[in-house]
Amino acid sequence: MLNGTFKKLWNRSILLIGIIWAVLVFLIWETNQLVTAQDRWIFLTVVVFGFLLVYISGFVIEARHKKKQSGG
Repeated sequence: MLNGTFKKLWNRSILLIGIIWAVLVFLIWETNQLVTAQDRWIFLTVVVFGFLLVYISGFVIEARHKKKQSGG
C-alpha cells in the first residue's frame, strides 16, 4: 500500500499540504481582508505556528503509537 518510513511519508504529505496551505494564505493575503499591519502579523503568526504544530504533532502521534505497539 504505502511504501517508506513514516518520516518520509509524513514529510511528503506535509510538503503537499504546505503548498496548498501557502496558496490559501496568499489568497487571503491578497483579498485585503487584513487591513492593518497588526492584522497581518497576527495572521502570519497563527498560520506559521499552526503549520508547525501540525507537523510536530505527526511525530508525537508516531511516538505514542510505537510506544503502544511495544507494550509500554
